[in-house]
Amino acid sequence: TMSTPEEANAAIESLNETEVGGRKIKVNVTESFLPNIDRSAPEPEPVFVDSQYKVYVGNLAKSVTTEMLKNFFSEKGEVLSATVSRIPGTAKSKGYGFVTFSSEEEVQAAVSTFNNAELEGQPIRVNKA
Repeated sequence: TMSTPEEANAAIESLNETEVGGRKIKVNVTESFLPNIDRSAPEPEPVFVDSQYKVYVGNLAKSVTTEMLKNFFSEKGEVLSATVSRIPGTAKSKGYGFVTFSSEEEVQAAVSTFNNAELEGQPIRVNKA
């Protein structure tokens, strides 16, 4: 995938009919174009710190960010890390995430307090992971 028509034409001119692995390759412009792909680079997510004390958070609104998730759960204990799962290569949420804590008590408190609680106007599911 090239950024501009000029780059595509240059690739065609320089690579079409060249040999790769003993075979001639054909380089041309695709006939189908996928206009709805979000080509903007997603924001890098903070590094997720895994722990045995982890909850699964489901039914997340598409607007929920990792930072929002972390702040929301901080009310019930020391959040080590949080992450919203994303569709690879995009910034689009898969609708679920994980939050890690420093103790089993914090996990139990998070499940009992936040299961069916609203986050961004949507009830969330919280289970021990």
